[in-house]
Amino acid sequence: MRSCPSTDPIDEPGGGLGRREFLGAAAGGAAAALLRPLSLSADSPRVAGETVRVRGVVRDEAGRGLGGLAVSDGLQVEFTDEEGRYELLTNTRSTHVHLSLPPGYRIPMNPEGTARFYEPIRPDARGEMEAVFDLERDPAGDRGHVLLLLADPQTEDDYEMTLFHEETVPDARAVVEGLGGAHAFGIGCGDLMFDDLTMFPDYERACRRIGVPFFQVLGNHDLDLEARTTEAASAVYREHFGPEHFSFDRGEVHYVVLNNVFWHGRGYVGYISDAQLQWLRRDLARIEPGRTVIVAIHIPVGNTMDRRLDGNVPVGFTTQNREALYEVLAPYQAYILSGHMHEKEHIIEGSIHEQVNGAVCGAWWSGPICWDGTPNGYGIFHIRGEEVSWQYKSVGYDLDHQMRVYPHGIHPERPDEIVANIWDWDPSWEVVWYEDGERRGPMRQEMGLDPLSIELHQGGDRPERRRWVEPRNTDHLFFAPASRAAGEIVVEARDRFGRLHTARPLPMAEHQARLEAAHPLSTALRPSSGARV
Repeated sequence: MRSCPSTDPIDEPGGGLGRREFLGAAAGGAAAALLRPLSLSADSPRVAGETVRVRGVVRDEAGRGLGGLAVSDGLQVEFTDEEGRYELLTNTRSTHVHLSLPPGYRIPMNPEGTARFYEPIRPDARGEMEAVFDLERDPAGDRGHVLLLLADPQTEDDYEMTLFHEETVPDARAVVEGLGGAHAFGIGCGDLMFDDLTMFPDYERACRRIGVPFFQVLGNHDLDLEARTTEAASAVYREHFGPEHFSFDRGEVHYVVLNNVFWHGRGYVGYISDAQLQWLRRDLARIEPGRTVIVAIHIPVGNTMDRRLDGNVPVGFTTQNREALYEVLAPYQAYILSGHMHEKEHIIEGSIHEQVNGAVCGAWWSGPICWDGTPNGYGIFHIRGEEVSWQYKSVGYDLDHQMRVYPHGIHPERPDEIVANIWDWDPSWEVVWYEDGERRGPMRQEMGLDPLSIELHQGGDRPERRRWVEPRNTDHLFFAPASRAAGEIVVEARDRFGRLHTARPLPMAEHQARLEAAHPLSTALRPSSGARV
């Protein structure tokens, strides 16, 4: 199905924005104790629809039943008995039954390379169906594991799909091959497409080529925009990838995927439905407070755009009922991983740490950086036990590429200072500069525009393929009044994990040359007219 194209990649509900206006996861006996009788009580999460009784079993590779595992229809959560059997009374308004994959087992895969943890709800003439889940134990274990988070591939045409397959996919595959067989998986964090849903198979092919199973998050550009309701708009997505919200466990970490894209027929709102919040409370009831929970979602839950855009924040840029999610997650050490904004940002609220991730497509495949200067790329999350660490991986660069430093005279508002863009920065980082080997002090963090983004994106005729793209204010710029007489200037940034990153100021032409070397196909394949190919 082909959905209606949209003018801009992020639209305010009710109509597109003009080019300039757009800027303005219990086991065993404990879980068995949570078994509920199979009945429809007055407070059961029910909506109108044909009743369906789902029976099934969860078993290992030897055919043994696995008890105490959670099975859900997206509304209620039931548990397998000691023989691995379960019953679930649902209805045809629910689209899938899914297993919350337990730790210690491989992630089942579809032939396309995506994770298979679900079955569509398709009752027989008696209103019944069977859903069997077969699991295979992972001999390597998953207490230590790696997550690749790819936000916003957002491919619109053959040109962009070629770039995704020939630049991003080999880069991610090389990362996987370098893990030495460690347990790994991916999450596509929404906007897998740019409206053309007929290209989903090409995204699936990319997952298969990267070589690890991928879970998906629904994005606003993964909707059928001709649909009149939010349920209908995501039907094609569900056919390919299964339920829109679900959970699973890897090692000691509980993962949750949510859908916060609410389509109202003419646009979308960042909103988490009450049904999802009720399900999430049931799902988390089996997770001990204080545990690590990672939530993947497309639209940011919170961000700083009210300040960076002078208060002009469209309802599609953030989650309108974010406080409800914060309340549910408050007992946990929670990480929220989002995308959507094509920029990099960290928002820390108490025990909740949200990362808005840079885009795989950068500024919508107009070039190799996002509009805040963050290189196009993806996140690599290393989990050991419940400890989580991360690095941003710029496509085409080594992992040590964590900042870009400009010399005096390049930033239009700070001509007498050097400036560093440190895209994965959060307030725990320490950023200093040296002159001829002497430490001079901390650099000043300040909001502003990235000079390379100004060079590539600012102006009526730039960038060539997406002329509505403009530089975006960001908080991860650092300034210092370094001496012009210094023979060598070095910027040093130490991240929250103690890793040290260094870089020297380079002229704008050198930064552009390095981008071209990292992304040779961007120039070689670019359509000169910016038209669809």
